[in-house]
Amino acid sequence: MSPLPEELIDPPAGPGPDPVLPPPRRVPNLGHALLFVSFTGLMLVLFELGLFMIGKSPAAARGGVVTLQHPKLQIAALGATYLASLGAAWLFYPLVWRRAFLDGLQWNWAAARSQGAKLVALGLLLGMMMQLLTYFITPPKTLPIDDFFATAADAWLITFFGTVVAPVFEEICFRGFLVPAFAIAYDWLSLPGTPEARVRWQTTVTVTPASLIFSAVLTSICFAMMHAQQVEHLWAALLVLFSVSLVLTFVRLKTESVAASAIVHGAYNFFVFLTVMIATGGYRHLERMRN
Repeated sequence: MSPLPEELIDPPAGPGPDPVLPPPRRVPNLGHALLFVSFTGLMLVLFELGLFMIGKSPAAARGGVVTLQHPKLQIAALGATYLASLGAAWLFYPLVWRRAFLDGLQWNWAAARSQGAKLVALGLLLGMMMQLLTYFITPPKTLPIDDFFATAADAWLITFFGTVVAPVFEEICFRGFLVPAFAIAYDWLSLPGTPEARVRWQTTVTVTPASLIFSAVLTSICFAMMHAQQVEHLWAALLVLFSVSLVLTFVRLKTESVAASAIVHGAYNFFVFLTVMIATGGYRHLERMRN
């Protein structure tokens, strides 16, 4: 005889009421998200400290200008941070959620794969629209991200990282953790103090439209601010990033798939890199970026 599912709690022997199921779990909640973000920040600090201790300081000031010293090592530190954070999350959260890590995040690769062509097209179109908008922005002569284009090898590495690695991790963080976490927190704080409301909270996992709007806006603010240093805190550029995040959040909610928003994010980033590739002849003439 096969063992009973863990979800069944003390099933009665013989005729009687149906087995009592545990209340559905609203995951990931705000505590789960804060733990993930905090652990990621800790890992990044540790890897950066490791680089400092071996004499590979992240940046140096020359003539009053701060420049990145070792682009490849910085990308390696970020990659190691992402890998360590996802590896720990993969092992830890299923124990708390009682479901697979990707299921808890609603990764839903099947939905993303079935609409892959449309998602890629949307990402490229979004990149094209945002690039057109940036023509109306007057940026400084150099941006911090320009340090990752010191050599052709650095440029190709950051292109791969920015097109594949970063979008996956950022979507897991923002659309996988923070979007549901903020929505769940909003509904909990606005929950009426009635028995009926509490029963509904304990027996369902749905969130309200108002909570999703609140979560989309707050998540997009966090998304834009995380990239603020890359664009020298230009308000116009931050507004563009905020708008991109709103679209990514809409895709994630519409498709019920974090993988779908990751595809759009990757295609969007690729278009941005593509414009630089074209302008520099496939990264063979990086000096054009500084002219």
